[in-house]
Amino acid sequence: MLQTVREQAKGLTKDQRNAFLAAYLGWAMDAFDYFLVVLVYSEIADDFHVSLTDMAFLTTATLVMRPVGAFVFGMWADRRGRRVPLMVDVVFYSIVGFACAFAPNYAVLLVLRLLYGIGMGGEWGLGAALAMEKIPAERRGFWSGLLQSGYSLGYLLAAVAFFVIEPAFGWRGLFAFSLVPALVALWVRTRVEESEVWEKSVKLNRTPAYQVFRNPAVLKRFVYLVALMTAFNWMSHGTQDIYPTFVKKGLGLSPDTSIAIAVVYNVGAIIGGALLGAFSEKLGRRRTIMIAAAGGLVVVPFFVLSTTVGWLMLSSFLMQMCVQGAWGVIPAHLTEMSPDAIRGFYPGVTYQLGNLIAALNLPIQESLAERHGYPAAMTWTVVPALAVVILLSAVGKEAKGIRFGTPGTPGVPDTPGGPPSTTKAAESG
Repeated sequence: MLQTVREQAKGLTKDQRNAFLAAYLGWAMDAFDYFLVVLVYSEIADDFHVSLTDMAFLTTATLVMRPVGAFVFGMWADRRGRRVPLMVDVVFYSIVGFACAFAPNYAVLLVLRLLYGIGMGGEWGLGAALAMEKIPAERRGFWSGLLQSGYSLGYLLAAVAFFVIEPAFGWRGLFAFSLVPALVALWVRTRVEESEVWEKSVKLNRTPAYQVFRNPAVLKRFVYLVALMTAFNWMSHGTQDIYPTFVKKGLGLSPDTSIAIAVVYNVGAIIGGALLGAFSEKLGRRRTIMIAAAGGLVVVPFFVLSTTVGWLMLSSFLMQMCVQGAWGVIPAHLTEMSPDAIRGFYPGVTYQLGNLIAALNLPIQESLAERHGYPAAMTWTVVPALAVVILLSAVGKEAKGIRFGTPGTPGVPDTPGGPPSTTKAAESG
């Protein structure tokens, strides 16, 4: 794995490497803070004397506000460049995440998670746009998969931090510690130069977003990508968010065992993201997604019915390898499907609107688990999500390898002083 990364990094400039590292660390730290809640929400529920179903709305609150962050920071990035909005965003979510350590009650923590969702929503779209605009088009698939695996790294770091910090300092100590890695991500981000694609195309031809959306192809694609991201987020959160509670509450295993399993399946997620992201350069974006989701369907029975630690580790490893393998394609796929003029806005908002629609996943799973048990709750939510991912990918289009900032970028409308739209020629499918 490390050898592959070194080989892929050959020929990249220092700025390209820094841009990728900044996006990767920013996304990892976002996920780190998000999954702290997932790992300890049963402990927080005990402290604040609220039900697990109520606690599940903490994750819902974060997901609901992510489209707001994607919209605000995305519009800012399309008008003023990627670099400054990204730095402001990491400062914002770092402060809010740290403040969660001092929440006196459930209501205050809920408000803080709402605010955190704004910062988390701004991170992914801008980071993906900056990284994918700088990475050479022919290597985009591999670096897309590695970038998305930052989400799994954040989960993995949260699991390790739980092992080390939670026994001594409790869940509040975990949130206080989250400030440190976020500041590291900020430091790396200060070393990144502005996106050349933005400077050469968008800065010189600032087509307003509302004008870009007058193109029916752009609007149609936007609706399609929101639907695709809804299915993706239901698939991802459906296989991750409830799983630690399933292991602890459903199977009666210890918290340490639950975290050990989380470490194992996040290793699978990291491998899957990088591996299938790289394969998407040969197989195509959509075909790779469909293969990964189909693999997930095969694993579902083992994933939901395993009861021993060995089988839980193996089945969850394979499930996350498939699920996050499909996700590894997404940074490249969404940025390639975005018009140049709104690439800071378009990928992030489609992604986060899908998150918004899928935000009720965890409360629904907890509610189903109370009545029918955790295996049924996961089966009834995960299987449809995987099937819809396959279906939507099959009927969609892709623009693998498109050169950003040139005529033929998908979805660019005819505008005064701008290149003509060549959407059909740019797409494959």
